[in-house]
Amino acid sequence: MPTNTTPPVTRREFLRHSAKIAAPLIVAPSVLGRAGAVAPNSRIQLACIGTGGQGTSNLRAFLTDERVQVVGIADVDDEHRAAAAKLAGLKMEQTTRDFREIIGRGDVDVIMNATPDHWHSNVVTAAARAGKDLYSEKPLAASIAEGRAMCIAVEKHQRILQCGTWRRSGLKVRMACELVRNGYIGTLKEIEVGVPGTFAIRGGYTGMEETQPVPAHLDYARWLGPAAERPYTAARCHFNFRWIEEYAPGYITDWGAHFLDVAQWGAGMDETSPTEIDATEVRRRKTGIYDAAEGFRIEYHYANGLKVVMLSTDDKTKWGTRFIGSEGWIFTENETLKASSIDILRIKMKDNDVRLYESKNHHRNFIDCVLSRKTPAAPAPVAQRAATVCHLGAISAVLKRPLKFDPAAENFGSDADANALLIRPMRDEWKLTA
Repeated sequence: MPTNTTPPVTRREFLRHSAKIAAPLIVAPSVLGRAGAVAPNSRIQLACIGTGGQGTSNLRAFLTDERVQVVGIADVDDEHRAAAAKLAGLKMEQTTRDFREIIGRGDVDVIMNATPDHWHSNVVTAAARAGKDLYSEKPLAASIAEGRAMCIAVEKHQRILQCGTWRRSGLKVRMACELVRNGYIGTLKEIEVGVPGTFAIRGGYTGMEETQPVPAHLDYARWLGPAAERPYTAARCHFNFRWIEEYAPGYITDWGAHFLDVAQWGAGMDETSPTEIDATEVRRRKTGIYDAAEGFRIEYHYANGLKVVMLSTDDKTKWGTRFIGSEGWIFTENETLKASSIDILRIKMKDNDVRLYESKNHHRNFIDCVLSRKTPAAPAPVAQRAATVCHLGAISAVLKRPLKFDPAAENFGSDADANALLIRPMRDEWKLTA
């Protein structure tokens, strides 16, 4: 199996690369009016790939942006495609089952990618090669090596990519991270991340369903894409793919992609990864196709001594990210912000305090950056590191033992079994290229 030896992006390199991306000449001419403003009848032309669930939510968000015009839809499910087309005011001839047709269109400037995880890297690398900017769902990729390939493609083709880790555009999350980064809870000692345990299976499925005929409205072969051929059952597809290890490791990436991203941000670890990982108390279903870890405790250690623990729990009050310092703690999740003392929450930032990236709306921030060519709130290199933390835990859970990871080389050194899991198997047609 190939391993990746690309060194991590330093802050200096990140800023230098961002400066390269800032070149205004690569903005699609169709989106610029006088003095760089959006012309009245020349909005950013956006197409959506994957419009079930989160894809529809993203579509709705972009439809509210006066600078955006939705011009195309791609989805392997005709029912999803028809619903999205109706929502966007498009005709069915402006839609397709094949995402490559959308990417190949000259009138498309930007892609919204909300496909299942095992499709993320194929869509992003192809779109980057075609000169399209991307809003792509979390986790960045379905494996560590795929995420690195996406970062390389985005940088090589000077594309803007915003990952759907939208908590980076949340006021209270940013406030929590700024308080932590400026030492207002003392020295950061540990971070606790709580995510759901029991699968939230939709549709009343059990994962024990028999093989079924493929319905006429679904292109199942295209839904599988780079993944191996498997007998069809409705329980496998759409939202519930995330409970199947072959496509996604359950809540480790589903919610972990958000909360571990917050942990990385608050700890100032956006440019690195843990060096030691140990998944214990791993619980899986004994039968059926839903074989991802449904219970776990994953302990991460960073080179600087920081410890992060991610737990599966049915206690909803623990779903989120808790920063524990020598002088108190802060908990945040979406609009929730709590602390060990109300005095911590009343702190006013000083002029010389570290201030983090400010974004008030994740989708609008992306469009802002498409126009300005500036770095968005959740760019590919940052999203890659957050997704890597998730995948490290998932790999330890699969191998049932502790692991040592090299953040610079992005591999497990001489550990051949772990290195074999740096990338998912892909069918030849879908091998990645930058």
